[in-house]
Amino acid sequence: MKARGKTSKGQVRIIGGERRGHRLHFVDQRGDLRPSSDRMRETLFNWLQAELPGARVLDLFAGSGALGAEALSRGAGQALLVEKKRDRCADLSRQLTPLFGERVRVHCAEALKWLARCEERFDLVFIDPPYDLGLAAPACEALEALGLLKPDARIYVESRRHDAAPAVPESWERLREKDGGDVRAQLYRRP
Repeated sequence: MKARGKTSKGQVRIIGGERRGHRLHFVDQRGDLRPSSDRMRETLFNWLQAELPGARVLDLFAGSGALGAEALSRGAGQALLVEKKRDRCADLSRQLTPLFGERVRVHCAEALKWLARCEERFDLVFIDPPYDLGLAAPACEALEALGLLKPDARIYVESRRHDAAPAVPESWERLREKDGGDVRAQLYRRP
């Protein structure tokens, strides 16, 4: 366990597409970042390969920015990353804007509050919140209830493997599921 107040430096590598091999660096002052592993991201983006070109993407709990950056690198048209911690937002903007220009936007906000004021619709949404906060199910509910998903949208939900899977709207169809280490990855389609 990390000592309180200790800062860890980390990096995550973009594993495919136009920016393959580029490393995103992050400072984890609170020890609460857990970027998706290369293996899990490779599986996820193999699932999404046909959906990415030109897609409008929402990375709702952005953290290190790995999922949004990977989607852009692999051909997504735009990605909007939402992160509540100001230092991480500044870091995401500093690193991603030079790579992807106007195709990326970073919003510093609490995810559920941001969803309530959002007026955009998305083709693909990544929901990978801190596991112990119980935010995945309310985020899924809000996306559906507020009409923020385009027809046939894909929604990726990551959770702790040994916990009950987060509840999603009944109309969503589960397309894929994979467990890896402590992680459960689920991909849904909104019909």
